[in-house]
Amino acid sequence: MAQLKTTSAQMVAAARARIEEITAAEAIALHGTPEVVFVDLRDVRERQRVGFIPGSFHCPRGMLEFWVDPDSPYFKEIFAEEKRFVFHCASGWRSALSVAMLQDMGFEAAHISDGFSGWLKAGGPVVAPVDEG
Repeated sequence: MAQLKTTSAQMVAAARARIEEITAAEAIALHGTPEVVFVDLRDVRERQRVGFIPGSFHCPRGMLEFWVDPDSPYFKEIFAEEKRFVFHCASGWRSALSVAMLQDMGFEAAHISDGFSGWLKAGGPVVAPVDEG
């Protein structure tokens, strides 16, 4: 395989250097605040397997740009609300890249630096996983 010009780790580091990051503990303190929307970028199977933040809005990573863009036919009204948006994935990599991209689009947001795994470790509330058995 040819050498990559930029690795995914380098991309995440560059994104983190220019976006707003909050820790899981800081995010937990914001939970339940009406002015804050938590956006879960994880795959639906991840949410089903390990649970999710109560009240979070699920936005699959592959649809983010389209759901945020008011000119897109896929636009979701939740992103037009005058709220603080806090994105997360499992460990903070996907959400860092996502928030940097959103910032480039002109949409301000933050992300949980240590992701849902940090949320769990910090004792944040969780909607239990779906039992498929």
